[in-house]
Amino acid sequence: MSRPLGSPTHQVSYCIVHKVDRLARNRVDDVEIHRRLVEAGVTLVSATENIDETPSGMLLHGIMSTIAEFYSRNLATEVAKGMNQEAIGGGTNGRAPIGYLNVRKRDELGREVRTIELDPERAPMIEWAFKAYASGNWSVSQLHDELTSRGLRSLPTPKRPAKPLAVSTIHRLLTNPYYKGDVIYRGTRYKGNHPALVPAEVWYQVQSVLTAHQCAVEATQVHGHYLKGTIHCGQCGSRLIVSNAKNRHGNVYCYFVCSGRYSKRTDCTRQAMLIEDVEKLIEDYYTRVQITPAQQDALQGCSNMSSTGSWLLKPRNSNASPPTATGSRASRTASCKRTRPTRFHSRCSSASRTASSPNSTK
Repeated sequence: MSRPLGSPTHQVSYCIVHKVDRLARNRVDDVEIHRRLVEAGVTLVSATENIDETPSGMLLHGIMSTIAEFYSRNLATEVAKGMNQEAIGGGTNGRAPIGYLNVRKRDELGREVRTIELDPERAPMIEWAFKAYASGNWSVSQLHDELTSRGLRSLPTPKRPAKPLAVSTIHRLLTNPYYKGDVIYRGTRYKGNHPALVPAEVWYQVQSVLTAHQCAVEATQVHGHYLKGTIHCGQCGSRLIVSNAKNRHGNVYCYFVCSGRYSKRTDCTRQAMLIEDVEKLIEDYYTRVQITPAQQDALQGCSNMSSTGSWLLKPRNSNASPPTATGSRASRTASCKRTRPTRFHSRCSSASRTASSPNSTK
């Protein structure tokens, strides 16, 4: 309506609609459209309603337009109320997630009933994905590759063919409480009528593993290291990432670099540090981590109250040596997984050697 109606040789004289509510279902839009039509010299004609430019015709037009707006808003309210009642009753609003099928059946009275059933093709793979990830031996990307190799595809529609799922879809799948039998509607959780695909304890175990992997930065990188994702830059707080640099002689040097400086998200000036220097700093740090005498006394008192006595601590004057970080890489890896991410402060920079090699790649 922003352009002139018609052309110099073909001028529009009438705008014919079936009903006024087909033209607009908002009173403001109806007034604006009618104003544009009047300015263009076009007469609005309804095929089923007696509206014209007379006072009675204008009154009828205004009444019908108001009724159309009321009908539209009331319909939206009724639809929302029906969806809320459906969720309270345990029903599924809209399309069920992958692993389930929306089906239509007939009851004993011949009435059509819409319900949810397990997808015999995809449900076993979704169930396996939950149990495999709950074991803690899989990452989301690894799980995605395995499911794709097993042939998991999205449910085809008339407009979209079946295709492999994205990694983000796998992550949303693992966090969806629908698979343990719950329905979420407008932030409220209801007990669903659909069959649960995984037990509740498996679903909660998956959430725990997801949380643990988020703390350890599960995302698969090109260069792996057992400390990757658990140490931070002491200057800007960004994570330290692994970077391999190769000189002109083909020698490869492994560094930890600040991700904030690498991606230019921060103004950090910390230079790269050799991985072996960082490992030495980690070992030195663990040699200083000890239980204080007050904490040891408190734990000793708790252990004396235990009936089993299988985990009693030694007395304070024991000759036990403080814990160290020496040993195999596997043992250091386990120690890092049990502790909070270590943040290197600026005092560590003096003990580290900076990178003086060509441009590195992540």
